[in-house]
Amino acid sequence: MQHQSRSISVNGTAHPLPSDPRRSLLDFLREDCGLTGTKKGCDHGQCGACTVLVGGLRINSCLSLAVMHDGDEVTTIEGLGTPENPSPLQRSFHEHDGFQCGYCTPGQICSASAMMDEITNNWPSDASESLTGDIQASDAEIRERMSGNLCRCGAYANILTAIRDAAAGADR
Repeated sequence: MQHQSRSISVNGTAHPLPSDPRRSLLDFLREDCGLTGTKKGCDHGQCGACTVLVGGLRINSCLSLAVMHDGDEVTTIEGLGTPENPSPLQRSFHEHDGFQCGYCTPGQICSASAMMDEITNNWPSDASESLTGDIQASDAEIRERMSGNLCRCGAYANILTAIRDAAAGADR
């Protein structure tokens, strides 16, 4: 019987899953893939610094084991844009000073990217006026949906402005 190779796609590149089934997705991305944009903050799923996209949905990578993502497509901050060609959301964070120390910024941007898709797909949140119909990217809606991403520097006003501006362009 031939053993089938297992892998995880990260930013479009296949990587073999780690041999240690206890390795978190966060540690796999940083240590095995060399993608250090995703940050380790609390390592308990409370700060959002490790937010990445799996199949377009945001998750805290510190709470997920890499082996759980066999065959999945994972997108990190490095997969959203580059310094030479930033995504519109990354550009908006830069233009509106949506960061101070920058530690939480990759998780904020990954989370905001998924959040904008949620709003486009009319997925309601606790801040939504209705469970049906169009969802608008209001300040209350953005604040509610981004509440899992903490910024110790307190750059929330600029983060909100950056997301609002990017959402108005609707191109991430």
